[in-house]
Amino acid sequence: MSEVGLVPFARVALEVSREVVPAYSHRFSPQRFTQPQLLAILCLMRYEDWTFRAAEVRLAEHRELRRALQLQAVPDYSTLFRFMLRVEEQVIAQVLAEVVRRFQSRRPAPGKGQSTVAVDATGLAPGAVSTFFIRRREQHGGAPMPWRYWLKWLLAVDTRLRLILAQRAHQGPINDYATLRPLLDEVVAGSCIGTVVADAEFDSERNHRHIREQIGAQSIIPAKRGKPNWKLHGVRAQMRAAFPTERYRQRVHAETVFSAIKRKLSAKAPGRSLTTQRKQALLLGLAYNIYKLWPLYFPPPTSV
Repeated sequence: MSEVGLVPFARVALEVSREVVPAYSHRFSPQRFTQPQLLAILCLMRYEDWTFRAAEVRLAEHRELRRALQLQAVPDYSTLFRFMLRVEEQVIAQVLAEVVRRFQSRRPAPGKGQSTVAVDATGLAPGAVSTFFIRRREQHGGAPMPWRYWLKWLLAVDTRLRLILAQRAHQGPINDYATLRPLLDEVVAGSCIGTVVADAEFDSERNHRHIREQIGAQSIIPAKRGKPNWKLHGVRAQMRAAFPTERYRQRVHAETVFSAIKRKLSAKAPGRSLTTQRKQALLLGLAYNIYKLWPLYFPPPTSV
């Protein structure tokens, strides 16, 4: 992305991180850099799709960016990498929830404040090799690329704000119908859900009942799992008999979020290990939410 907005993004990332993450992990830590500073740099890396070495170089070149992050020195790339390995996924989720809380406080929902949540998943590349390069290699008779597991990224998105409310990442391919319930429980902790819209991958009677009985929301999931001649019962039978097509179309907002992230930020979760790839994906979702939040703190100047 262009460097327009880097400084305000860094300021908001640092402010939000300070609200959740303690300054130091231990009283005997070197205390050269605080944990919120390092987490803000990781978010900045995903915002600009930098590598660890590129982040070190760019911070050394950008005085205003160092001032926004309140850095007295530039952290080494190995310091950033070790911090990413040390930071827990739960901490990233807490910072994400803080961003959602701040965004919702500045953009309150009209009426009863119940949000429509769209749940969907997409794949992230484990490296920087483009699909165009792979297709051209195959067309010119080159050896096929070695098959690799890809990372599956699952999001719960507020359809009105187009904001990520909760996220999960794991190795794909896998069916995520069992992941829907813990994902929505994480959303309920910070938001009031009125309707849940998801595709047929999450179709199960247990998911419908959890959404309607435990969460108290309306569930809209097409009943397409199984053969057409199978006899369905309960909510799945209602979905097949009279499916609310118009309301289901709100799921397109989740696709819009995926498209915006892959076009504006990144389409990959780089890393040699699954743990690194998962954290890269979660940091990408956090960077997107901060990207949505910072214009509310620093609105662009209006032309006279």
